[in-house]
Amino acid sequence: MTKKQSRIACFISLLLSLFISVASRAQMPVYAPDENNRLLNEMIDISGDFRSFANTYYCADKLIDFDPAAGRGKIRYLRHEYTTRQAFDNMLGALSPVQANEFPSIEYAASPELPFALEFISPRTFRIRALSRFQVKSDEPSLMLVNGTAQQDRTGWKYEKLGESHRYTSSFGSVTLTPSPFHIELRDARGRLLTHSMHMQDGSETFTPLLPFSFVRRAADYSTSFAAVFRLSPNEKIFGCGESFTEFNKRGQRVVLYTDDSNGVQNETMYKPIPFYMSSRGYGVFMHTSTPITCDFGKYYSSVNTMMIGDDQLDLFFFLGDPKDILSEYTALTGRAAMPPLWSFGFWMSRITYFSEKDGRTVAQKLRQNQIPSDVIHFDTGWFETDWRCDYQFSPSRFENPAKMIADFKDQGLRVCLWQLPYFVPKNSLFPEIIEKGLFVRDRKGNLPYEDAVLDFSNPAAIQWYQDKIAGLLKQGVSVIKVDFGEAAPANGLYASGRTGFYEHNLYPLRYNKAVAEITQKVTGDTIIWARSAWAGSQRYPLHWGGDAANTDSAMASTLRAGLSLGLCGFSFWSHDMGGFVKASPEDIYRRWMAFGMLCSHARSHGAPPKEPWEYSEDFLNTFRKADQMRYRLMPYIYAQAKDSSERGLPMVRALFVEYPDDPGSWLVDDQYLFGSDMLVAPLLENGTARDVYLPPGKWIDYQTGKVFPAGWNHIEAGPVPAIILIRDGAAIPHIKLAQSTAFMDWSALELVTYTADSKTAQGLVCLPSEQKLYKLELTQDNQQFRLTTDPLAGKVTWTIQSASK
Repeated sequence: MTKKQSRIACFISLLLSLFISVASRAQMPVYAPDENNRLLNEMIDISGDFRSFANTYYCADKLIDFDPAAGRGKIRYLRHEYTTRQAFDNMLGALSPVQANEFPSIEYAASPELPFALEFISPRTFRIRALSRFQVKSDEPSLMLVNGTAQQDRTGWKYEKLGESHRYTSSFGSVTLTPSPFHIELRDARGRLLTHSMHMQDGSETFTPLLPFSFVRRAADYSTSFAAVFRLSPNEKIFGCGESFTEFNKRGQRVVLYTDDSNGVQNETMYKPIPFYMSSRGYGVFMHTSTPITCDFGKYYSSVNTMMIGDDQLDLFFFLGDPKDILSEYTALTGRAAMPPLWSFGFWMSRITYFSEKDGRTVAQKLRQNQIPSDVIHFDTGWFETDWRCDYQFSPSRFENPAKMIADFKDQGLRVCLWQLPYFVPKNSLFPEIIEKGLFVRDRKGNLPYEDAVLDFSNPAAIQWYQDKIAGLLKQGVSVIKVDFGEAAPANGLYASGRTGFYEHNLYPLRYNKAVAEITQKVTGDTIIWARSAWAGSQRYPLHWGGDAANTDSAMASTLRAGLSLGLCGFSFWSHDMGGFVKASPEDIYRRWMAFGMLCSHARSHGAPPKEPWEYSEDFLNTFRKADQMRYRLMPYIYAQAKDSSERGLPMVRALFVEYPDDPGSWLVDDQYLFGSDMLVAPLLENGTARDVYLPPGKWIDYQTGKVFPAGWNHIEAGPVPAIILIRDGAAIPHIKLAQSTAFMDWSALELVTYTADSKTAQGLVCLPSEQKLYKLELTQDNQQFRLTTDPLAGKVTWTIQSASK
């Protein structure tokens, strides 16, 4: 066995032992509510604090001193504690009014009256704010908001007094405040009730004890957290919450929003929890905080949505409209994805891991030799002298001339991506410097919370130090940095921001994403990273991938659900490890997963070796090549859809109901997606060559065979590329001549293929990389031929127009 083979075998053995160790604990819960049994960096579920007999609860009762013009007043809260009641050998815990327990009693309010505000951001967006205690820093700039703050704009909202209530109405709906009993009521433009907050009196409908709109004061430390409690309607569906691997519709689930190294894609924890969701009723909610959140979407009580928010101040943004409207409003507030560079949309070749310059050059040669179009080669954990020990230096013993290698690759149309992470082991040569300069997160004593030093990205000096290291690589010619991990910021750590991990843990991925994206843009001009962890606002810094998937059908299915969920939180660009990550990919699974991966915004093969297509059968290699070549021919469609998505805050991997909100069936599908606006993809999630496919209204044309299918359920055979790929009737899909890299594509000659069944017109989008301007193309049929009604790129592009039926 060679030294290299020995190193790979050792690495795989270590990796397998890790997963076996995890599997051996499978009988234990994912998180332990018992604090004495908590494991390091388990997710924090605060729901137990809202059902503790030790704590005190303050239930919102009345709105007082409200100024309709300013939108400000106070909420009077009534003090409660849990007491038991027993009947017929059954005992329940329910909230009961209690007297104040403080001394001197004159110093503290038994029923506190605390600030409340209703603010308007746009005709579709309003904001609810409430405090549970005095705030020393009441309104600091927020990293989650694109401008640090949300500017108020009451334009479009009209006020009216309805008895004792206050109603504000826009063209898109209304919000009504009822002072007593306190309610917030949300309606659409037709006057249909969408949801309302829950008062104590609303619990009289049932014998089941219900938690109303309230906040909790913990007996252990007097900290406070809010419970924003709202009504759910029959058949209401909830979507979003980040890259969630559980069932697509969150109704009936309890979702914990706390960044976690999920160690897979089939459990309830998330690399990318996002405190945002949308309802099928026509509204969305952004919980503007970085604290742990637990959302009970009707799990405990089917008609109640309880948002248990760790923060001591409540800050909720509500958005009105269809999914596209909601995403537009949410991303206008938190930011939209920058447009990634053209080369990033090419194929990324990777494995765990290429160890040397020789490895990289061999892969580059074989990509071109086997005519596998590609644009990126990724070096994972093995490019340092010691595997995994991130010191930002190419191994001098295995890389003779990294800068020349990178330059040679670029001449071949290939970019280089490098792995790294923000945790530094004691043996790392950079460890002493990090300690000496105080760039790390501290524990309560000022020491390291872990054995590793975790960079503190709330410290400007740490950001500068870190960006200098990244810049050194970028200046050598590296094009993109893999922003791995970031989910383990110490929960009890003390940060330079002056806050603990209770507020900084979830914010850490956003700070991390931002630091790498900004230095990459500064050095290379491209805003791009390859990141695993995220929080609200991370969508501004593309792109993100789906984590460490098992090599199974069920992992592929949950990966798709997670991608759809993340896309519904404003993330335009997303990818995943084709074939799965954990072990060598079985050829059948890799074949089907690869077809799915080639039809996402970004396409990467990565994981335990082998991942290179020539390491499999000749039939697999041919199928891989065909799918990859299809992607490269579709590059004008992919690029234009990416530009449109980035400008409007839409996902490239798109749930059907985003485009078809009025179609009830589209809200029920979680194993298909729209790739952009015009292409529907149904991956083969099980071994086979056909599957049942749900098609939204209109006719659909098979991209590979030209067959026409009606709306509704159809049983469809896959084509040579093992996936069902359909184009909506009336779409014009731009294509380009095949090249082995996007660097060698000729954008002056494009082909427009029209897909029509009944339609006599066709529409499409195009965006030239040199211009970065999106154009809409309109075609009409004339003597059985489609022609452009106008040519916005006349003199720049020579068009060839063909019909898919010809």
